[in-house]
Amino acid sequence: MTALPRYAFLGPAGTFTEMALRAIVGDEPVEDVPCVDVLTALGSVRAGQADFAVVAIENTVEGGVTATLDTLAAGSPLVILGEVVLPVEFELVARAGTQLSDIDRISCHSHGWAQCRRWAHEVLPEVAFLAASSNAAASMRLSDMSLTLEEVGFEAALAPPGTGARFGLDVLTEHVADNPHAATRFVRVGRPTAVPAPTGADKTTLVVHLPTERSGALLEMLEQFSVRGVNLSRIESRPVGDHPGQYSFSIDALGHIADERMAETMIGLKRTCPQVRFLGSYPAANLPQTAIAHGTANHDFESARSWVEGLVATD
Repeated sequence: MTALPRYAFLGPAGTFTEMALRAIVGDEPVEDVPCVDVLTALGSVRAGQADFAVVAIENTVEGGVTATLDTLAAGSPLVILGEVVLPVEFELVARAGTQLSDIDRISCHSHGWAQCRRWAHEVLPEVAFLAASSNAAASMRLSDMSLTLEEVGFEAALAPPGTGARFGLDVLTEHVADNPHAATRFVRVGRPTAVPAPTGADKTTLVVHLPTERSGALLEMLEQFSVRGVNLSRIESRPVGDHPGQYSFSIDALGHIADERMAETMIGLKRTCPQVRFLGSYPAANLPQTAIAHGTANHDFESARSWVEGLVATD
């Protein structure tokens, strides 16, 4: 019997990451590998203990998920193979009989709290936040009736919709979110393999280090994209090295490495930057076909290259 593909994700069951996993694999049977954090999930792929990992990489409230960005940027190579974007809202869950006035402490994942803290300030202004390894983990602990509330450490948890029913907890408030349109982007990550075929609506994710001794280095790096008509959907600086002021850039570019304009951009970056890490070209979720600027279509580059080759070959 063929072994099922193993998928690592931030567990336990019931997290937003597990929902993203189900959205990515659909009806395909897989082996779940729940992990305590993003580093463990990605590390399990590097170690061969899982075939793929599904991890959050960006949300509309906090921006990039730094644990994911930094873990992808260092260590043995991993690549992004696909993405999915999910709307994110929460429910406030507690043990039966708990009232809002009984709540002094709320637990959830730090990214969940970032998406609900204004709501908490308005509804429960004196409440304290306790970080959990995941939103589902906080609810699971709260549902363990062998523990007293003092042993649990909090009276309520913010959790994905459906968690109260899953763990037998009361839902005190539904549709909790500072931004009703909040969403999180999740990616499927694996070891380097054949790049998915271009679709015309693709992203390429890169990590680029700049030379530190040259003024204008950031502008020069960005020009590699702009002069070839490659738009960026995300760019974030991340500290590197042992000294303040040294940064790399995590970048999502709209295009595929098989596109001439993207390949030429990669060549330009490799020529001018001390380190460029390719993290994959893959179909973009919820984006239309990428607009191609005049003069940057594949045939434009091919025609120009043929023209130059003809000049060289001329006697």
